[in-house]
Amino acid sequence: MPAYQEIPVIIPAYEPDEKLIVLIKKLKESGIANIILVDDGSGAGYQGLFGQAQEIEDCVVLHHAVNLGKGRALKTAFNHCLLMFPDLIGCVTADSDGQHTPHDILECMKKLWDNREALILGCRSFDGRDVPLRSSFGNKCTRKVFSYLVGISISDTQTGLRAIPASFMKILMNVKGERFEYETNMLVETKNLDIPIIEVPVDTIYLEENKTSHFHPIKDSVRIYMIFCRFLFSSLSSSVLDLLLFGFFCGILQNAPGFWGKFSYIVAATVLARIISAVYNFLLNYKVVFHSSENMAATAVKYCLLALVQMFCSAFLVDLLYGMTGGYEVAVKIPVDVLLFFLSFVIQREFVYRKKERPVG
Repeated sequence: MPAYQEIPVIIPAYEPDEKLIVLIKKLKESGIANIILVDDGSGAGYQGLFGQAQEIEDCVVLHHAVNLGKGRALKTAFNHCLLMFPDLIGCVTADSDGQHTPHDILECMKKLWDNREALILGCRSFDGRDVPLRSSFGNKCTRKVFSYLVGISISDTQTGLRAIPASFMKILMNVKGERFEYETNMLVETKNLDIPIIEVPVDTIYLEENKTSHFHPIKDSVRIYMIFCRFLFSSLSSSVLDLLLFGFFCGILQNAPGFWGKFSYIVAATVLARIISAVYNFLLNYKVVFHSSENMAATAVKYCLLALVQMFCSAFLVDLLYGMTGGYEVAVKIPVDVLLFFLSFVIQREFVYRKKERPVG
């Protein structure tokens, strides 16, 4: 038996059907040595299936008294593996509905064996005619949003087939998320830790149009996107505050003595409004959005540099466009600041709030 086949395969299961037993038997027939099955509070009516699974050689069944979610089931299995396998290289996670073939699981195990510090993703293609519309749309939409907001491009952000290094498993024990959003948080953490991601193409299999999946497109997508909504709220509320203050200061300063010059009151209003809204935005991002553990002073310096550049860009562009168009100041400022908002997000993600690299070993 190749050594990589000793890597444990984790299967979280909630109210499974007979496909689970078929999958486990196929995994054993393919030479996979260790299977960790998690009963995520399926209830008394499913204990017969879990009993059958436990009778299969080297298949360990862990139980939750109530349904706690896929994220918690994975943490339960990670803890078991870290305690029971002293020389653990890592683990492979797979779904219980038969969407992942033994061949693809073995390919991920091999890739982890050769790349012990990388997260391995078994990535599906969503262009086939047999792919359910909800799965195709949900995955394509999520990966585009994820690429922009997180800064890493992954072809399948929702894959349950993952090979995870043991060093990363220890960190993931403390990563937030109890349900499907946990797998998204896992990907975000690879960005924070500079953990490489390797994609392995796998078969795209949907049985009965994926009816047995417990992933709910609307409810679980909301959970996933909530990790981004905090930033959007912070930025939008700061923009509203900035806009209101800008209009307020324009109303005061444009009637001031000629000291301000013909258009310079716009610059002054921009500066005053941006100082107040920037302080609000920084504190909200630091405490609520990013839950930053970095030194506040150092982070504030980086944020101030960004805020200064953004402020002067806004002032220059609004002043320039106002002079060219003779338009209403606030109407000119809105599209300018929308553009700067998207640029600012990328800079904050990559420079201001990005965590320092932490060792994963």
